[in-house]
Amino acid sequence: MKLNLAFLLPALVGAGLAQALMAAPPAPAAVKAQPDGSALYRQRCNTCHSLTPGQNNPAGPNLAGIVGRDAATGTFRYSPALRGSKLTWTPAKLDEFLAGPSALVPGTRMMVDIRDAAERKAIVDFLASGKS
Repeated sequence: MKLNLAFLLPALVGAGLAQALMAAPPAPAAVKAQPDGSALYRQRCNTCHSLTPGQNNPAGPNLAGIVGRDAATGTFRYSPALRGSKLTWTPAKLDEFLAGPSALVPGTRMMVDIRDAAERKAIVDFLASGKS
């Protein structure tokens, strides 16, 4: 059964309701949840990197307190390219490095990139938080 409500239109127009209804903004689209930086770190980084101060992993350097730190500091065996980079790990530099390590530091041993900007931001925010 189809309802025909056309008979209501003149009343709505007269009251200005039709314009108000037509001008109402559409319902917002479902908001995509922000990625969980801690979970992403554990999925993408934890195999090669530690967040426990002083604990190195043979595959990658310790990332505890990385934000604000100069690149290639500590006891890890860094590539000559990273040692010579003179980078300081700001959130922006970490994001750039994670997007394409070899693009920022040609010759780095870091081979994993994270293409999704929201995932990179979540990981960088997690690292900057100092949580482990």
